[in-house]
Amino acid sequence: MAFEDRSLVAALTAPAPTYSFEFFPPKDDDGEAVLWRTIADLETLRPTFVSVTYGAGGTSQERTVRMTARIAEQTGIRPVGHLTLVGQTKGEIESVLKQYAAAGVDSVLALRGDPKGGPRAPWEPHPDGMTYAIDLVELAAEIGGFEIGVAAFPEGHPDAESLDQDAEVLVAKSRAGAEYAITQMFFRASDYFELVDRVRARGCDMPIVPGIMPILNFGQVARMAELCGAELPREVLDQIEPIAGDKDAVRATGIELATQLCRDLLAGGAPGLHFITLNRSKATREIFEALRADGLL
Repeated sequence: MAFEDRSLVAALTAPAPTYSFEFFPPKDDDGEAVLWRTIADLETLRPTFVSVTYGAGGTSQERTVRMTARIAEQTGIRPVGHLTLVGQTKGEIESVLKQYAAAGVDSVLALRGDPKGGPRAPWEPHPDGMTYAIDLVELAAEIGGFEIGVAAFPEGHPDAESLDQDAEVLVAKSRAGAEYAITQMFFRASDYFELVDRVRARGCDMPIVPGIMPILNFGQVARMAELCGAELPREVLDQIEPIAGDKDAVRATGIELATQLCRDLLAGGAPGLHFITLNRSKATREIFEALRADGLL
């Protein structure tokens, strides 16, 4: 099926904010069926794009590529194909890019990816592979036919020497061919805007889309935040910790916090919102409908 607007970058630079959804790769056929129902439910919201990530350490690649191709072929949603360097030769990465192209996937998110031992484990490139995300950007640009996105880190990549050095890496990816970025999850609008300021100060106007993960399960989000180097700010903890034992209250407060974060981001000029859905549509839809009622989406 054809997408209404074949240019993702054009959408991200248009006046109206974009909204998009990220899914985790299903572990089995039952999980794939659940994910497909979620995608079908969220398709009615007419997102700008959706993406399916790789599993930890580059696992689930085959299922991720298949699901992404299915979205391109069977829905009217633009899929963005995830791609990492973990455990792959350069030739294998080229093969995945060609699979995406054959399925009509014309945008990819080029990531180094987390080591097989987890986000904080030492990075060990494949002997016949590549080492940095910028290498993948250059490869995708060389093959051609893709709009290339990369990751951005409002609080800095865990391996970065400083926030300034982290911004310089992002700008270097732009110069290598990246046309947009999507951030890791974060919980303070100021962290996002300070990242944007650092990048703009270096002469780069690449759209940077904030990634949003509502706190629906406190323990789960806290673990994920710790692994990726995102801080749960005191102002957030002050609202969540007193009700940590009440799952319904945590969920309701988490949705309120995420909705307000989205309002602050859009008010400050963010080009859109990228919702990390955890493969469930209900909370994402609740946030989306609240923002739409505000006239923001």
